[in-house]
Amino acid sequence: MTIDAAEASPRPTETPWRHFAAEFRASPPAVFGLLLLAAVVVVALAAPLIAPQNPYNLAQLDVLDAGMPPGSKGAGGMTFWLGTDGQGRDMLSAIFYGLRISLVVGVTATLIALAIGLVAGLTAAYAGGRVDTVLMRLVDIQLSFPAILIALILIAMLGQGTGKVIAALVTVQWAYYARTVRGAALVEKRREYIEAARGLALSPSRIVVHHLLPNCLPPVLVVATVQVAAAIALEATLSFLGLGLPVTEPSLGLLIANGYQYLLSGRYWISFFPGVALVVTIVGINLVGDQLRDIQNPRLRT
Repeated sequence: MTIDAAEASPRPTETPWRHFAAEFRASPPAVFGLLLLAAVVVVALAAPLIAPQNPYNLAQLDVLDAGMPPGSKGAGGMTFWLGTDGQGRDMLSAIFYGLRISLVVGVTATLIALAIGLVAGLTAAYAGGRVDTVLMRLVDIQLSFPAILIALILIAMLGQGTGKVIAALVTVQWAYYARTVRGAALVEKRREYIEAARGLALSPSRIVVHHLLPNCLPPVLVVATVQVAAAIALEATLSFLGLGLPVTEPSLGLLIANGYQYLLSGRYWISFFPGVALVVTIVGINLVGDQLRDIQNPRLRT
């Protein structure tokens, strides 16, 4: 009776989401990366609520607390678990706020670049001919220069500011998406469902938006995941060089730069802990992106 009841009980349906989740869980490094990334996002979003101090509120700073090592207690009795910088700011609070700014800049730049790349790649693949040639030559020219060089030139021309840094990152990134989308769209364009849609006299815009675009998204989303980490790293590099975000909106890169001058004096924590936070963020994103890539293309699995 028990066996019959067990055999009669319905089994859970194997949906695409269940299959994806099972493949993702099969990689312990990817799960670890996802947990790291989730922790970073939660800390960044909740920074004003969980940070012991608002490090950019001058009323909460005390010059007597400047340069204190990790675990020290300040003049007001507050414990600085990661120490303080040269202005008396709590490094733990500064890292929480810096994570928030770095993630906002990286994700915003990636989303805008993704949108531009989707339009350019789909247009090139579907239109073909001269349109394809012109757009792809622009992509080739873009990719022939180092990303850091293009970003430095744009920041030097535009100046500092969050919007200008995002514009520089978008200019650097859009070509990656355009090339990926075009390659995927050329494959899908030759499939039978596209020919059937043309046979039904559907408009080109409807074919592209409702049929071609959904089938090109999976590989592009994998690239976008990895490019978020690249955008955060590039923004940190620009900020470290003094060409990124202003001092009123310090990202992790600027926090690292602020402590660079103190390294030789033994105050390693001012640069070290923001550097650890940056590495953890990038590693978490890359671990998730690598597994997404392997799921999308099983031939890449080792």
